Amino acid sequence: MAFVEIENGSLHYEVSGQGKPLILISGLGGVGEFWRHQAHRLARDFQVVLHDHRGTGRSTTRTTEYSVELMAADVLALMDHLGIEKASLIGHSTGGIIAQTVAISDPERVDNLVLSASWAHGDAYFRSLFELRLEVLKGLGIEAYERFGRLFRYPPWFFEGKPEALLPGAVGESGSEEVIASRIGVLLSFDSRARLSLIKARTLVIGAEDDAITPRYLWNELAGKIGNAVLATLPTGGHFCPQTQPDLYHRHLIEFLLAEPATALPDEIKQ
Repeated sequence: MAFVEIENGSLHYEVSGQGKPLILISGLGGVGEFWRHQAHRLARDFQVVLHDHRGTGRSTTRTTEYSVELMAADVLALMDHLGIEKASLIGHSTGGIIAQTVAISDPERVDNLVLSASWAHGDAYFRSLFELRLEVLKGLGIEAYERFGRLFRYPPWFFEGKPEALLPGAVGESGSEEVIASRIGVLLSFDSRARLSLIKARTLVIGAEDDAITPRYLWNELAGKIGNAVLATLPTGGHFCPQTQPDLYHRHLIEFLLAEPATALPDEIKQ
């Protein structure tokens, strides 16, 4: 297992494949294992880097005062450790706000940018959902919080074929109650709307029509405010579309990532 020391903690990371570096940043759960359906495929064409966010999975943290800037700095520290000057970033959900922050603060470090089921700010629905998840966490504990969250992560049809997806993962994998609560606080305070025009990287915004956590209009806003962005819409797949629709999701990634920078892509790619 590989680790890198960061400010007030350490990051567990894995590297596979060869080629241009591609960093996959997971969502609120924080563990790199989220990308298991995509990482081995992408490693055929890229050097793929996964990591557990600080305080989740096998990574550690000595602070529970989270901010998106702190998590973005962790990504940059990992890049520095690996000698990566510039990489393409794929950020899913919370990973998307981290990737946005890196692309805004350090644009020279970002090649291509993929924002998956992400958002620029949380509206009333988004805020109510995460405030309720926070209440479940504090009132009923981590296991109930995880079970509740799984009902929103996947589309209902997915559970018929994989009923085990309703069961919580390893308790504590996404961090302690204090860590999770602090990370939810980051989501509730995040607002990049005034800074999205600063993103200059070629950008793919991708998500599923039936996402119940970040509805389509939230990531549509990202595509509309980033100057060099295209949109890919999956007809179904829920919030965890990289896992529920791995083939279609991967096809969109590859078509975007392997396209020549000068290629004129359509404003929206629908499937």
